[in-house]
Amino acid sequence: MNDAPLLIAVHGWMLSRRVWEPFVQRWEQRGIPVRLWCPDLPGFGERSRPKALLPTLAAYGRWLAAQAQERAGGRPFILMGHSLGGSVVLHAEAELRGNATPGLQGLVCVAAGGGIYQPKPFRQLRAIGRRVVELRPEVLQRLPPPLGHLGPVRAEGRAARGLLVNSTSRAAVRQLPEMVTQLSVNSLWISGERDKVMEPGYVRHLAGYSPAHEYREIANCGHLPMQEQPDMLCNEIETWLIAQSLAKPRS
Repeated sequence: MNDAPLLIAVHGWMLSRRVWEPFVQRWEQRGIPVRLWCPDLPGFGERSRPKALLPTLAAYGRWLAAQAQERAGGRPFILMGHSLGGSVVLHAEAELRGNATPGLQGLVCVAAGGGIYQPKPFRQLRAIGRRVVELRPEVLQRLPPPLGHLGPVRAEGRAARGLLVNSTSRAAVRQLPEMVTQLSVNSLWISGERDKVMEPGYVRHLAGYSPAHEYREIANCGHLPMQEQPDMLCNEIETWLIAQSLAKPRS
């Protein structure tokens, strides 16, 4: 397994690597011949944010690109991002491509879409997001499991607010289609049929800009497929990796 490809799973806004735990458990039980690494983004979970790391998608993309290279250690790797983590992954791909860095073999975007800027909904989203950050930890600590344990309480305020504002700006939203158009690797896009945070139509819309992509929709699933339908998420990703010759079929 030392030379097995590495799948790097990046969590979304106000979450942490703990959001992937049910998915990791199923992945390891299945013995899929692709190693899995789920880091905390700086300022979230247990990883602190260095002062030099600005809370922007571009800066976090550069951080992820460097971390992926170091962790992979010369092995091929795949980047997977959930929700806002999908935007971080796109920026990491652009960084790796711009530097002609080898190793990246594919992208998986889970509940990550958009590319259409709508002023009023985005203003409302920013207002709600800022309120969520301000209400911590009193309100969030009372959330029922698993939400209260997935990262919101521990998220650094500046990192959370900065990424929220940066990712919902007009420029950032309109940049996404162009970034997807320029992808240098094949991509898999996955949405939950019942996702009300990032509805399937937005995921399909952004995926459509990719020159070589596949789209999958998981039935009876909302915004957190790694929590709600971890077996189905494993199925979709493993099937795609086999088709891309990045994993061997299990005997």
